[in-house]
Amino acid sequence: MTNARIFGYADPLNARAGGQVDFMISVEGRDQVEMELVRALHGDENPDGPGFLEEVIPLGLPKTLQVARQFTQVGSFARAQDSEGRLDGLHSFTLFAHVFPTLPKAERQQIIGRWDIEGSKGFGLGIDPDGHVAMWVGDGAGVDEIRSEIILVPRCWYFMAASFDGASKQANLHVISCVSPWNGRISTVVPLQTDTWVSETLRHAPTATKGDASFKLASATAFNPVRGHFGAFLFNGKIDRSGVYTRALARSEIEALAKGADPSQQGLLAYWDPTANLTATGVGDIIPDTGPHGLHMQGVNRPVRCMTGFNWKGEYSYRLAPETYGGVHYHDDAMTDCGWKVSYSLTLPESLKSGIYCLRLRGGGAEDHIPFIVRPAKPQAKIAFLLPTFTYLAYANEHLAYEAPIAQAITAHTPVIVAEDLEYKKLEEFGLSTYDHHTDGAGCCYSSWRRPVISMRPRYRMPAMNFPWALPADLSLIWWLDHVGYDYDVLTDHDLHAEGAAALAPYKVVLNGTHPEYYSEQMMDGTEAYLAAGGRVMYLGGNGYYWVTGTREAEPHCIEVRKLDSGSRAWQAEPGEGYLASTGQRSGLWRNRGRAPQKIVGLGFTTEGMDES
Repeated sequence: MTNARIFGYADPLNARAGGQVDFMISVEGRDQVEMELVRALHGDENPDGPGFLEEVIPLGLPKTLQVARQFTQVGSFARAQDSEGRLDGLHSFTLFAHVFPTLPKAERQQIIGRWDIEGSKGFGLGIDPDGHVAMWVGDGAGVDEIRSEIILVPRCWYFMAASFDGASKQANLHVISCVSPWNGRISTVVPLQTDTWVSETLRHAPTATKGDASFKLASATAFNPVRGHFGAFLFNGKIDRSGVYTRALARSEIEALAKGADPSQQGLLAYWDPTANLTATGVGDIIPDTGPHGLHMQGVNRPVRCMTGFNWKGEYSYRLAPETYGGVHYHDDAMTDCGWKVSYSLTLPESLKSGIYCLRLRGGGAEDHIPFIVRPAKPQAKIAFLLPTFTYLAYANEHLAYEAPIAQAITAHTPVIVAEDLEYKKLEEFGLSTYDHHTDGAGCCYSSWRRPVISMRPRYRMPAMNFPWALPADLSLIWWLDHVGYDYDVLTDHDLHAEGAAALAPYKVVLNGTHPEYYSEQMMDGTEAYLAAGGRVMYLGGNGYYWVTGTREAEPHCIEVRKLDSGSRAWQAEPGEGYLASTGQRSGLWRNRGRAPQKIVGLGFTTEGMDES
């Protein structure tokens, strides 16, 4: 029998009393768990303190809950919105794309196509495990593949095209280098000979995949009888403009597309242009099809936008030269939404005390506390405790103890690893923090609450430091407020971001949490306006008001930050890629945008060190 494993997350993370919170739960090893609502009072189990404390809230919840294993799609890609099946069962075709591979020698990676891995049906253009550009077609009975002679150089732009003529079964594969002085890791002074043209007659022709696969960028379609269809053959790198024709293009037409020419309309089925919907306030997950049918691509797991393209020439902001920012960066380990089904919905009583709560689940010797934060239906106290939920997300499930050698130099001791740390390290579905790197070495700029965040559990201790961090540390302030008998309301960064100074105005004083590092412009404006109007802030944390952070207004679960060329940082964005796709704003440090924390609260971050260092 499988050992019991219980994990879950709440959505939203912050709610008003009287509102609703949904819980997404995944359990292995059993089909039901015991369930109770608890208010977290203190998390740190250090014997010199009050220890772990929680209060059971008698709301009449069911004592047990039926549960099941839920699965997570890991990896970012884009899926065509093709309800009529126009991109399926093509007799003849040409696939093309400008491509910037960042990890060409890895597993097989599909760049563009409609390929059913399980059924060996359809067609795809991608990279084989040895780093060669390849095209494959299958009819369910057999597969043919042709590949280029050259091995791709990482972090260089190429134009790739694959054509197939259904009458003759003639297949052509064309790879053209697009290296410029600006757009990659090498320049034109390097004698890189990568252009290649391969032509073969195939035995098999692609057959329609129907419901077994969809047309995708940066992924193919796999199937498992338990979890169903999911994305696989995931690509690491950037894809700029791409498209499909219903005919085999001539070599001269392919060479013109490689130079950035507008596509011919003859036989054009789809042309995805990521620059077409860039705005001054950012961009969403839709990659528009500017061709005749509007077969737009829907991004999955937040492919990174506002990235430099094949024709980039050094402009630092996508807003100045949007036509050169067609790059969309895909990662095989990106994850911003587990996409689990709702296991339980809880309507909060309007009289519920403001605070940090958890849905406590137990079964088979396993336990999980799924945290969420309750704000009063209306302001009740004179004191507000502002929990830094943006920072909670920035550090969510961080891997510093495993991946950052500097961590031991800063802390002067080795990491202390416990079972929970090993669990989220080995399970990709827990995702990354903004302190981590993707498989291809790029920094992770997104972090979301729509996943189990182990580092937000009340007992959690940050392994690199071996002391409570973020929410568990802020529970010590919760305990102190309760212990001395102060009445207080709990608010979050997300409340401040959404409402600005109006969220703080009812309170005589606002207490920061221990680490309010990540701030949006709305949060900065709200804090400054509150103080200017006579409000008081007790700045109880450190390293505050530091990184320019953004989130889409309709999607507060996911924050974004780009680490630029100053400050204490875990990674650095590539040249030209420092603007937030969520908002269109320049990221980096607030002090580099004229809003140093010293101007608001009188002090700011200079350096760091821990007790032993």
